[in-house]
Amino acid sequence: MELDDLVCYCFRVKKRKIVNFIRQRSPRRASQVSECFGAGTGCGWCIPFLIRLHKEGMEGRIVEADDISPEEYERLRLEYQREVREGIARRNRYGGADPPSDDMDFDAGDPDDLGSSGGIDEGNVIEPPEEDEPDWMI
Repeated sequence: MELDDLVCYCFRVKKRKIVNFIRQRSPRRASQVSECFGAGTGCGWCIPFLIRLHKEGMEGRIVEADDISPEEYERLRLEYQREVREGIARRNRYGGADPPSDDMDFDAGDPDDLGSSGGIDEGNVIEPPEEDEPDWMI
């Protein structure tokens, strides 16, 4: 994935915008990346990617290209949306998930964990929000 590829399809936010936002604003928490044109507040697909971009950006690593192609990213997003719609997977929420791997496990963990465990903590799954709770707590 290159800098000019979309990360958040819901709000059409490119990776370049997110990387520059992180570099310029240095958000303390990954959830604050949502202030960059609403990234991560739509379907939830990009949240694990935003968490990883935040972590890498705060560590000062240059984030220019990923191993995943834009076509593969979009294909996985469509599969995620289908699985959420059919009840096979839960909608991503801010948590400790790394970007999806081949096992396609999308549940999220502790909101203070930025993925240091290498993935999702099975014992710490966030339940679906109550009706009056915002989709993505900041």
